[in-house]
Amino acid sequence: MTRIKRGYIARNRRTQIRLFTSTFRGTHSRLTRTITQQKIKALVSAHRDRDRKKRDFRRLWISRINAVIRENKGNVYYSYSRLVYNLYKRQSLLNRKILAQIAILNRSCLYTISNEILK
Repeated sequence: MTRIKRGYIARNRRTQIRLFTSTFRGTHSRLTRTITQQKIKALVSAHRDRDRKKRDFRRLWISRINAVIRENKGNVYYSYSRLVYNLYKRQSLLNRKILAQIAILNRSCLYTISNEILK
C-alpha cells in the first residue's frame, strides 16, 4: 500500500483562520478549536457593535445639543425636544450630527437657528 497524503484544503482553511486570530492572546491564537470559537465570537461582536456605535453616537449628539440649548439665556424653558419638534415643523434639513457640530464649534449660530425656528 502506498502512503496517501492528506489534501491541502483543510490546512488552508485553518491557516486562514489562524491569520485572522494571530493577534489574539494565549491559546485563542494557537489551538484550532479555540481559534474557530474566537473567530466566531469576534465576528458576532463586530456585527453587534456596528449597530451599537450608531446608537451611541446618536445619544452623544442629542446630549451635546441639549446641553448647549439649555445654556441659552434668551429662552429659559427651551430644550432639545422642543428644538427638534420645531425643526420638523419647519421641515428643516439639519440632522442631529450637523446640529451637534454647530453646537460645539459655533454656539451663537445654534442660538440664531433656534431663534429663527421659534419665529
